[in-house]
Amino acid sequence: MKTGLFFGSYNPIHIGHMAIANYIVEYTDLEEIWFVVSPHNPLKEKVSLLDDRNRLYMVRLAIEDDPRFRACDIEFSLPKPSYTIDTMAFLTEKYPDRSFYLIMGEDNLLTLHKWKNPEELVRRFRIYVYPRTGIKSSENPVLKNILAMADVTMVPAPLMEISGTFVRGAIKEGKDIGYFLPAPVWKYIQEMHYYEK
Repeated sequence: MKTGLFFGSYNPIHIGHMAIANYIVEYTDLEEIWFVVSPHNPLKEKVSLLDDRNRLYMVRLAIEDDPRFRACDIEFSLPKPSYTIDTMAFLTEKYPDRSFYLIMGEDNLLTLHKWKNPEELVRRFRIYVYPRTGIKSSENPVLKNILAMADVTMVPAPLMEISGTFVRGAIKEGKDIGYFLPAPVWKYIQEMHYYEK
């Protein structure tokens, strides 16, 4: 089964994530998407990151019983920090009946040369890239060489400018942003008073 791995901190998961995943599973050859909840991205600061299990629970609330989607906590049990190549290699070994593909935003594609073993990553896995606003092409020669080896599919999904930073900031300001989050996730955040401080 062709399975896309959609990595993220999901802090929290919002309708932007859901819309992109929905588009990719409907408009590409991928049959299923796993939302891989990352404990901590080595390229990001660990600021206002909700507990791993709570973020995973919100992903499960968001996808409910949609058979096209799965919440994946594999990185919780792998060595920290988590690296995409290690996670994908582990999953490939664990699920030999599946073909795994990497899903990322266009902004992440331009940092690929900073990732762990990027040449191996692009050699072993096909990449599906969705658009992000304000992206300028990179002149970095190392990145250009990596991308020249990569099998990249640009997916013309609608631009999503919603971010976890926006969502957390709005909640802190006391705004009602119920339409920016899957309904069960918004309800849970309100009940638990997450992101209010």
